[in-house]
Amino acid sequence: MTPQSSTDREVSGVTGFSVLATIALVLLIVGGLNWALVGLLNFDLVAALFGPMSALSRVVYVLVGVAALFGLVMLPKLLRRP
Repeated sequence: MTPQSSTDREVSGVTGFSVLATIALVLLIVGGLNWALVGLLNFDLVAALFGPMSALSRVVYVLVGVAALFGLVMLPKLLRRP
């Protein structure tokens, strides 16, 4: 396994964030904003864009869930950082 280059460790100006972590963070933000819209306005943006419980909507929901699991795994590592 090769060590990460400095460009791999510096994504979006945040040192130590991999591309995978950045994608997971974006998905968590999308999911959080969607749930805020559901809670505040009873409006599901994902369903509005891709159809209620369509295959594509379900893929988006699953990806957000996987990103949340990734976040749970990464949280202890982030909390241990200096």
